[in-house]
Amino acid sequence: MSLTEAFVKLQALLLVAALSNSSWADEALDIVNYRQYTANLASSGQLQKSHLQKLQSQGVQRIVYLAYRAHGDADNLSIDQHATDLGLQYVHIPVPWQSPSISDYRTFAAVMSSQTSANTLVHCQLNYRASAFSFLYRVLVLKTPVNEALLDLTGVWQPNETWWNFINTVLQEHNQPLVQPGQIDDLQAAQDHDF
Repeated sequence: MSLTEAFVKLQALLLVAALSNSSWADEALDIVNYRQYTANLASSGQLQKSHLQKLQSQGVQRIVYLAYRAHGDADNLSIDQHATDLGLQYVHIPVPWQSPSISDYRTFAAVMSSQTSANTLVHCQLNYRASAFSFLYRVLVLKTPVNEALLDLTGVWQPNETWWNFINTVLQEHNQPLVQPGQIDDLQAAQDHDF
């Protein structure tokens, strides 16, 4: 299969996935950098109290927060209480921005593995940490093709050196090929060329 054929298939799969999840995404578009990856996995930036009932009505059962709680107003600082008051499971894994670790990913993977069918939203302030952790989980556990997951990741942000090193450290621990920033440019150029 040629590279062009592979990208056409990938684009078709992404379109089908987007259309099949469109009601969920349409309802949650007011959440910063919201991305729906599968029927049971999404990531986003910072949640507001007002998002929680909407997410619950859309079937979210678990929220995983990957940043520190020192940001936002009083409602956001107690988002965990608001979520649990609604019956949502809320898990906080404080991942340092300047030094994400393999241990952080192991904790995240253990949480995700504890209830594999739970409809989960992973979030942080801007969906940078959350999209990186989602990328790794999708590739390593859900077996999403690396190129598809990379396009999703870089659709949110361009990881800096610290985060590329973190991503590759986790991939290497799982005996997976490493990814490079230039790889994304090649994928995006090929995608743009196909249209």
